[in-house]
Amino acid sequence: KQLRELTEQTLLRQIVQLGALVNAQGDILYLYGQTGKYLEPTTGESGINNILKMAREGLSSNLAIALHEVTRTQETVYRPGLTVKTNGDFTTVNLIVKLVTSTSEISTEPPLYLVMLEQSTAPRVNESEADSESNDHTHILELKQELRIKEEYLQSTVEELNSSNEELQSSNEELQSVNEELQSTNEELETSKEELQSVNEELTTVNSELQTKVADLSQANNDMNNLLAGTGIATIFVDHQLRILRFTPTATKIINLIKSDIGRSVGHIVNNLSGYTTLVADIQEVLDTLISKEIEVQTTDGQWYTMRILPYRTIDNIIEGAVLTFVEITEAHELRESLRMSAERMRVALSIVPLSVFNQDRDLRYTWFRSSDPAFSIQQIIGKTDTDLLQEQEAVALNALKKQVLESGKAVRKNIQATIEDKKFVFDLLIEPLRDATGAVVGITCASIDITRQHDNKQ
Repeated sequence: KQLRELTEQTLLRQIVQLGALVNAQGDILYLYGQTGKYLEPTTGESGINNILKMAREGLSSNLAIALHEVTRTQETVYRPGLTVKTNGDFTTVNLIVKLVTSTSEISTEPPLYLVMLEQSTAPRVNESEADSESNDHTHILELKQELRIKEEYLQSTVEELNSSNEELQSSNEELQSVNEELQSTNEELETSKEELQSVNEELTTVNSELQTKVADLSQANNDMNNLLAGTGIATIFVDHQLRILRFTPTATKIINLIKSDIGRSVGHIVNNLSGYTTLVADIQEVLDTLISKEIEVQTTDGQWYTMRILPYRTIDNIIEGAVLTFVEITEAHELRESLRMSAERMRVALSIVPLSVFNQDRDLRYTWFRSSDPAFSIQQIIGKTDTDLLQEQEAVALNALKKQVLESGKAVRKNIQATIEDKKFVFDLLIEPLRDATGAVVGITCASIDITRQHDNKQ
């Protein structure tokens, strides 16, 4: 509808009854009036009709030249008195081609052109009535006009070809430049490809090394887990905030730990330690001072453990937290308590009986000594021999008796004399071989009672 309005408005201004609205290539956008005398459809497939192809003989070349000139100069072209062959007859027409200007309501982008056909009122000369000379003269003029039109058309075509050639030359130069850039880009891509291939090879090597390290770390982790589980030592790892990082299965007997406790503070978890309430404070002290701490603790089921708290150090000697280990010492603790009780009983027994008990090794050096007699001092005896303590004859006789027990492995009981601090004593001495767990004699155990008074009374 807009094209119709645009065509009609332009035609009305020109007072022309026939016209066609076309683009720069001659494609018809809108036809107005009975144009069949000047335009005829082209044979072949129907599509966009082109006015240059539809123009009849006598109009075609002039129309092509005029349309080209208008598109170049944007000025109206007027071709009067064109003879157009129409159905065996000839019609005189005036050709007008002008640029269509835009209005406020209608835009003409890209530029559009109006081809106007105005029937000429100039009478044509009847060839049958004209004389031969006039007819020839008219024919010559028509030929000259046709030749001029063709020359103009050829000139226009040459100009178009030159323009196209320049554009093609420019395009060729641009394409050549683009080709050079593409060649350079291709070389850069080839270089990048080689670099990427090299990087890929390096990454493959690094990946293989990482896989090897992962396998080694996995193996080391498995070995560590099996080691910690196999030793039966309860172990707990905590960070600087006392949050649990990992623990061994044995640790669950001492502190009520489950897998989901990882990340929780050790102070928020109930432990099975009886009478021990300073766990958090002791861990914090080790982290603050970096001094290890060792404490004997007992669980609620009566088991005894040696708890060690140590700083957790990395390979680079960086403190990352603390390690708690619990080694069961129930049997050792009971044995130690039993020995303590035995020693206490012996102390009580020795306090009311003048009895001395001592051990000597195979070199007859005193290694252990207990006595209620104030005359004997442990500091004076431990590490020494009878040769260091007694007179020579007494030491020789006593050493011979003790060596006999070492060699025979049989006990000996005998009264002996000994001079201590210039005083003569008589002792009832029992010498027993001291054996280790394998039954080998590793020294002697002796018990002596001071019978000096009884011996003096008998004499």
